[in-house]
Amino acid sequence: MLPEIGPRVAALNDRYRHHAAVSVMEKALKDPDTGEVALVSSFGAESVVLLHMVSVIAPGTPVLFIDTLMLFPETLRYQQDVAAQLGLTDVRTIRASEAALKLDDPDGTLHQFNTDACCALRKTVPLEAALSGFDAWITGRKRYQGATRQTIDFFEVETEKRMKINPLAHWGREDLEEYMVENRLPRHPLVAKGYPSIGCAPCTSPVKPGEDPRAGRWRGQAKTECGIHFIGGKAVRIKNEAEAPENKEKVA
Repeated sequence: MLPEIGPRVAALNDRYRHHAAVSVMEKALKDPDTGEVALVSSFGAESVVLLHMVSVIAPGTPVLFIDTLMLFPETLRYQQDVAAQLGLTDVRTIRASEAALKLDDPDGTLHQFNTDACCALRKTVPLEAALSGFDAWITGRKRYQGATRQTIDFFEVETEKRMKINPLAHWGREDLEEYMVENRLPRHPLVAKGYPSIGCAPCTSPVKPGEDPRAGRWRGQAKTECGIHFIGGKAVRIKNEAEAPENKEKVA
């Protein structure tokens, strides 16, 4: 039985405050204070960085891949190719149950009129079920991605029993690019076609020069996040920064 999560998270942040991303990843996967850990990966534009780190440190780490059944064919092929190339031995594909899909989205059109409900059905609920057996999960969240992320730590309390680990919290775009080049990592094929942020095919569009990298996600809607990240154990629907109060917490 692990001790109370708050003190553990505080101790981990203090212990690894001055460590580099690779070191945080390595120690997080082996530190008894983190418990059982999984990496959640979309196998998207930047995912290969964390996937490569895990493959070098502990290739048997569970990798949870959410297949919404609405992903680009390129993402599905990329997922298989990267997992094989990196030698990841425990990639688990997570999907909504057939019964849930038949009940809530029988004709596959839910995303057309309620994207929040579609994300919950196809991503949030299946992932929460998959994470129920873990004490922590690794995310790719970074401080540069928005004003409200500027203070995220390497370790965060997610629920009373689970923490999130953000090894790349202090990295910028240039760090990601440098890592991918140095390690000759394969790029998601859609990045070269103008997709710097990649989600489900019906809700992702190319991004024009000068636009925010996430401008192609749910274009034309206030929605900017799928809801797999939590505050106080609850999924949070996020509005864009222009509409949200300046002091409102934002997750992604």
